[in-house]
Amino acid sequence: MSDLLALALALFAGALLGTFFFGGLWWTVQKGVVSERPALWFLGSLLLRTSLILAGFYFVSQGHWSRLVACLVGFLVARIIVVRRLTHAPAEEQSPLEEETSIAPYSR
Repeated sequence: MSDLLALALALFAGALLGTFFFGGLWWTVQKGVVSERPALWFLGSLLLRTSLILAGFYFVSQGHWSRLVACLVGFLVARIIVVRRLTHAPAEEQSPLEEETSIAPYSR
């Protein structure tokens, strides 16, 4: 039973790491596009986020591949959730142009 608990905690930790990584990416993009030095924002954020995520994966896995896989699954689930929540505006906040183009048929 402790093995199942360890996997569940690794999954949860992966979700937290993914939320931090992709939420931080979204925040960086918001700050970087209006900054006078966007390269500094993007490079600094990339280095910080990547180093913290790698350290988190290393700490969570503790040498067990199954914990590493569970952590990675949590990370990917968090990616899906964060991307959907941050990039999809509710229907009432869409501009008329966005509404019109969202229902336009695809043509080649």
